[in-house]
Amino acid sequence: MSFVGRRFLHMLFVLWAIATIMFLMFRLMPGDPSTAYIDPNFTGEQRQLVLQQFGLDKPLSEQYLIFLRNLAQGEFGLSFRYRQPVLGLILSVLPNTLLLTMTALFSAYIFGGLFGALLAWKRGSTFEAVSIPIVLTTRAMPDFWLGMLVLAVLAFGLGWFPSGGANVAGATYASEWGRIFSIDYLRHLALPVLTLAIFLQGLPVLLMRSNMLEVMREEFVTMARMKGLPERSIMLRHAARNALLPLVTAFAITFGQLIGNNVVVETVFSWPGLGRMLVDAVANSDYPLAQGAFLVIAFVLVFMNFVADLVYGLLDPRVAHAHG
Repeated sequence: MSFVGRRFLHMLFVLWAIATIMFLMFRLMPGDPSTAYIDPNFTGEQRQLVLQQFGLDKPLSEQYLIFLRNLAQGEFGLSFRYRQPVLGLILSVLPNTLLLTMTALFSAYIFGGLFGALLAWKRGSTFEAVSIPIVLTTRAMPDFWLGMLVLAVLAFGLGWFPSGGANVAGATYASEWGRIFSIDYLRHLALPVLTLAIFLQGLPVLLMRSNMLEVMREEFVTMARMKGLPERSIMLRHAARNALLPLVTAFAITFGQLIGNNVVVETVFSWPGLGRMLVDAVANSDYPLAQGAFLVIAFVLVFMNFVADLVYGLLDPRVAHAHG
């Protein structure tokens, strides 16, 4: 079997395992989740009707088979709280999460990669000696603490940006694209993006610096210097280009992880995304919605790891051959 086929089957197995664990965890927890949405004054018949509506009256094994069948069809059931399809609720907030994630990730990796290359170029200088501790400090900061610090300074202190949400209450827009590209939406997006970008930039900075220092010891760099090429040209056209490979795979893996890490930042900034929806669903015992949101996060994480494996295999064929 090919390298791609094996990685794809591995991805499917991991997704099945995660889905099964989620199914069992939510159903074997102490207490009946339906009690949060069944009026104590309901008669036995009314209670039974509610259980039938959510499929909770069937044996666990039958519920599991129905769950897998619905999952294969892209259905996650009905939300206990909203009485709406879970998939529709997730799709309504997923664009906010993806926009936050991609904007923060590209900002962190573009500026982090450039800054890491600059630190490698300035190796041994005062600039590097001052910069490295700052990078390590921001990398070690908890994201919730960093978010509250950004809020305290830029929102409550200086008042430059709104403190939470995605739009001013009561604002109307001609279309969804009009809302996303509005100044109001972008101002609300700025602080969550800044928080995540600062939180993420440590990895690309340190990874690019390390890769650059390693590449600069290669023979082709020495040959370029012997030919009299300018140092800047050597850094950008030769060293930086060859140091990007690990950064590309780290980008894909970080994207998947960040979908899950957004839970904290979205909660701090009241950003209406998938992470905040997951927290609210758990707090309100809305297990179908919590399960659906978690499975979507897990799917993105596993899929991006799959993509990272493929990209690394394409950029470095030795990886595919080693697993062959």
